[in-house]
Amino acid sequence: MKKNSKETSIQRRSFLKKAGAGLAAGVGLAAGMGVAAPSVHAQTTLRWRLASSFPKSLDALIGPAEAFAKIVGAMSGGKFTITVHPAGELVPAFGVVDAVQNATVECCHTAPYYFFGKDDTFALGTAIPFGLNSRQMTAWLFEGNGLTLMREFYKNYNIINFPMGNTGAQMGGWYRKEIKSMADMKGLKMRTAGLAGKVQERLGVVTQSIPAGEIYTSLEKGTIDAVEFVGPYDDQKLGFYKVAPNYYYPGWWEGSAQTDLYVNIKAYEALPAEYKAMIEAAATRSHVLMQATYDAKNPIALKQLVAAGAKLHRFPKDVMDAAFKESMALYAELSAKNPRWKKVYEDYIKFRADQNMWFRFAEAGFDDFMQAQKL
Repeated sequence: MKKNSKETSIQRRSFLKKAGAGLAAGVGLAAGMGVAAPSVHAQTTLRWRLASSFPKSLDALIGPAEAFAKIVGAMSGGKFTITVHPAGELVPAFGVVDAVQNATVECCHTAPYYFFGKDDTFALGTAIPFGLNSRQMTAWLFEGNGLTLMREFYKNYNIINFPMGNTGAQMGGWYRKEIKSMADMKGLKMRTAGLAGKVQERLGVVTQSIPAGEIYTSLEKGTIDAVEFVGPYDDQKLGFYKVAPNYYYPGWWEGSAQTDLYVNIKAYEALPAEYKAMIEAAATRSHVLMQATYDAKNPIALKQLVAAGAKLHRFPKDVMDAAFKESMALYAELSAKNPRWKKVYEDYIKFRADQNMWFRFAEAGFDDFMQAQKL
C-alpha cells in the first residue's frame, strides 16, 4: 500500500508539472487582461475564423473581436486560436450572418440590427428607437429574459449569441443643413440603420443603408444629405464634419447599441466544456472593454470636433415628439403581424418601464445635478 501511494504521489507531481508548463504561455497574457487562466486547459487544438462587420480602421468597433480572440488564446494556452477578419476580407460587412448560419465561418462580430431585413426581431438585439440605454440593455440580457429570448430567436438561423460590446448612447448624426423643425426632415436623404430607418421614413426621410467604408464618399458627392454612425470617436475618424458640420443629439434611435458575437450552433456544441466557458468569459470581458473605450474616448473627440468647426445642436422638440409617436405606432404594427417580434418586444418593454422608473430617481437625479456643476 505504501509503495502504491508513493507511486501515485510521484505521478500526480509529474502531471501537475507538465500542465503548469503548458499553461505558462497563456497565464501572463490572461492575467494582464484581468482574466483568470484555468489551472488545466483542454488539450484539443482548434482554429476558428471570426468575420467582423467592421473595418480595421474603426478600432473601437473591431476591438472587442480582437480582444476576444486574444483572451481565448491566452486562456487555452494557445490551443484555441481565433483569427479576426475585418469586413470584406472573408465576407462583406452585411454577409456575416449568412456566413455563420451556413458554417462558412465559425463566428462573427456584428450589430444585430443590420439584419432586420431578415426579421425585424434582429433589431431588438442591438437597439430600437426610444429603447434601453446601455446599462439597461446589459441588465435585460444578463439578468432579465433578454439573452434567453434572443437565443431562442437566433436558433432559427443556426446561431447562438454572446453579448460582446455596447457603444453607449449615440449621437444623432451629421447634417449638411440645420434641422429647425419637422419640415426640414421631409425629403432628407440619410444613411441610417435598423428600425431607425423605418421610423425616419415615416417622418418623410429617404433612408439608405451604407457600409462604414462608403459613407464619406456618399456624403461628399451629395448622394446623401445626412448620416448617423456612432459618436465622436468613430465619426472623427470618418471625417463627416468636413462636409456636414451640423452635429445633432441625442440619437433617439440608439440609446445604446449592442454588438454580439454570433457562433454557429453546431460548431459551439462540438466544443469541449472548457472552451465553451472560455468563449463566454472572453466575450463578457470584451463587452465591458468596448463601452469603456467609448466612454473614455468620446469626450476628447467631441472637444476636438467642436474645435475643428462642428456645430452642436439638440433635435427640435417637434422632431423628437413625432419620432416617438411614429416609433410606438410602428411597434404596434410589428406586434400585430410578427409573433417572433411580439414575444421578445413585450418582455423588452416591461423591463424598460421598470428601468426608467428606477433611473428617473437615482441615475438621472444624480446625473442632472453633476452635469450642471462647473467642475
